[in-house]
Amino acid sequence: QVRLTESGGGLVQPGTSLRLSCTATGLTFSTSPMGWFRQTPGIERGLVAVMSADGEDAYYENSVKGRFTISRDNAKNTVYLQMDDLKPEDTAVYYCGAPNSYPDIWGRGIRAWGRGTQVTVSS
Repeated sequence: QVRLTESGGGLVQPGTSLRLSCTATGLTFSTSPMGWFRQTPGIERGLVAVMSADGEDAYYENSVKGRFTISRDNAKNTVYLQMDDLKPEDTAVYYCGAPNSYPDIWGRGIRAWGRGTQVTVSS
């Protein structure tokens, strides 16, 4: 059974930084693409960033390009999302997900989701 566990969310002020972590068990992490997604009430869950299994390639949603960085440590089965220059519109529940394929992450679906971690950006 695949299990993804997020951590690192919280309440922060605009312009500050936060780092999310997601640790995976039950899958061969080094061969699994990994991604971060976010959702706000009434809006469909959307992709924030996704990284290839070998960590050589990543894709970012336009609104976070240049501010967010996805990375992974295959030795620790962990994927990270460094979020800098946070804005109020970044407020959401952030989910870690394990796509079945990359770069077409939606074509074969998401094999597992974490429970999510709340990020609130407010002054």
